[in-house]
Amino acid sequence: MANSYAQAVLTTPDLDEALRVAERLLDLADTRHLEVDFAARVSTTHELERLTAVMPDADWWSHEPGRDGSSRKGDSPSEWLPIFMSRWCMAPETVTAFLAAAGSAPAMVRWDFDGWPEAPEVGLGIGGTRGAYVTVCVNARDLDLEEPAPDHTVYVHVKQVEAQRAPWLAAQVGLQVIGELQMAPL
Repeated sequence: MANSYAQAVLTTPDLDEALRVAERLLDLADTRHLEVDFAARVSTTHELERLTAVMPDADWWSHEPGRDGSSRKGDSPSEWLPIFMSRWCMAPETVTAFLAAAGSAPAMVRWDFDGWPEAPEVGLGIGGTRGAYVTVCVNARDLDLEEPAPDHTVYVHVKQVEAQRAPWLAAQVGLQVIGELQMAPL
């Protein structure tokens, strides 16, 4: 499993605001090859039904310690709730449907693209695909969706050796970074 490094740039109770900030960050990026990854922590059969409808081929695994149900084993997800579901390489047009299906469940949308722009003010050239993501965590305060929250957090991902790109990106959209740069499993 690869990792990127992420830093929060906004926490807000307004999902539309979080999505607007994500869009503004994506406007800075090289998005010629843009796709999105989804993840959700699923606790109820109703959430499972809604999310399965928009992510029919999602991978899933048990979310509780000591339980080992998973899609890889061919298990039925409804028998293993709560579970963690994920689906990679989705079309950007599917974000709205995914968020509607997630409802109040902790969920994550991560936009994956070709790279960040040059940041000459901090001595950085164009960034490549590694570490080039924008994530919105919905109803959660952390990238692992472990801390449910009534609000939503926007993260920029950068290479660890280019950590100064995160505050630069935040400034480009009129924000500041929040907290420390943190490892973000992909």
